[in-house]
Amino acid sequence: MTTTHPIQFQLNGEGVSARIQPHHTLLETLREQFNLNGARESCSQGLCGTCTVLVNGQPVSSCLSLALTADGCEVSTIEQGLDAGGQLDDVQQAFIEFGALQCGFCTPGFILMSRDLLSRNPNPSEEDIRNHLSGNLCRCGTYPEIIRAVQSVARQRQGKA
Repeated sequence: MTTTHPIQFQLNGEGVSARIQPHHTLLETLREQFNLNGARESCSQGLCGTCTVLVNGQPVSSCLSLALTADGCEVSTIEQGLDAGGQLDDVQQAFIEFGALQCGFCTPGFILMSRDLLSRNPNPSEEDIRNHLSGNLCRCGTYPEIIRAVQSVARQRQGKA
């Protein structure tokens, strides 16, 4: 008999609770208990960025984070980017406009990391963008489009569109 543990946390702005086994990752919990499938498992080593979520505003590899560590925290996933009317946020919209996605598998992680960068640095250089997104891998090779999308959002937010 496996022991489960209760956890409570804020998930995309709502209080939630779950009973989890101690070995369950945050990724497993988000996907299996809350049906949030934006974060994906690819490398299972925290090297590709496809499982990125924000915990207390910090990007984490949810495939490596035990769900127990989310207890009492604020967890944000790609699904939080939609407003109540189902509209995309500016980063998501820019990824579409600039073709910064092809298969879409890596896109949620890139979008969350791009949001994180822009919250820390509202006017990033190309080098800043490359450095901040260096932990995310895109097998389709849309890196130039991703950089242009992030630069566009930065310009728009500064009123320089």
